[in-house]
Amino acid sequence: MATNESISIFSSASLAVEYVDSLSPENPLQEPFNNAWKYMLNYTKLQIATWGSLIVHEVLYILFCLPGFLFQFISFMKKYKIQKDKPETWENQWKCFKVLLFNHLCIQLPLICGTSYLTEYFNIPYDWERMPRCYMLLARCFGCVVIEDTWHYFLHRLLHHKRIYKYIHKVHHEFQAPFGMEAEYAHPLETLIFGTGFFIGIMLLCDHIILLWAWVTIHLIETMDVHSGYDIPLNPLNLIPFYAGSRHHDFHHVNFIGNYASTFTWWDRIFGTDSQFTAYNEKMKKIEKKIQYISH
Repeated sequence: MATNESISIFSSASLAVEYVDSLSPENPLQEPFNNAWKYMLNYTKLQIATWGSLIVHEVLYILFCLPGFLFQFISFMKKYKIQKDKPETWENQWKCFKVLLFNHLCIQLPLICGTSYLTEYFNIPYDWERMPRCYMLLARCFGCVVIEDTWHYFLHRLLHHKRIYKYIHKVHHEFQAPFGMEAEYAHPLETLIFGTGFFIGIMLLCDHIILLWAWVTIHLIETMDVHSGYDIPLNPLNLIPFYAGSRHHDFHHVNFIGNYASTFTWWDRIFGTDSQFTAYNEKMKKIEKKIQYISH
């Protein structure tokens, strides 16, 4: 019986691998993507790395900002807003937009322009034939997430030091109630500091230009989500073990101390920098139970 169960498990795992493998470049289902990619290769590596990366970042940033921006006009979504007493204002959003425009054009664009030199230095391929399989792409992206999260935790904690905070990180904390667009609202030096954590994973793990764009996508999804200001019950990201989520980071904007990690909770748990967040959650649970008891 145990043998049959083991065979069944290994068969299921094999089928899962085959399915993921079926998404590889060799699969005929990928022909439209194959054609589009090969058409893109008509451009130079400089053009692909620079303008391709810029387009990917800007389009995804706008796309991922859009739901949070629209939520403020949908009355049904107000019940999911974490800080209900601090609604978004046009003044704050316009101020945020102007800083983002400066950071994206004057800080991030020059960094993106250096992407082609980075790919040349590390001999990172662009061709379709060496495109990594999906499961390897996801594995390397996970490695990038872990590296960036570790870098972010320790540098973020350092930026909260009383002798440094007011000069750099205070800019990001101008908005006590975060909203999606505010994810990259920061001092230019902070953009460079945290941007370094993003590129460390690329330098160590990148084996194809597609990884850079996949990592940009995953990073933007995560950072937009934790800054969204909304805790949506059906959010699939909350199914990821140790994922911090919007409530975890929202508390950081309210409390200013603790919850320094960007993606996962383990560094805060190890160093006890989530103790106030944990105590707050326990207090709220007790209050909720008391209300339920009285109502019954």
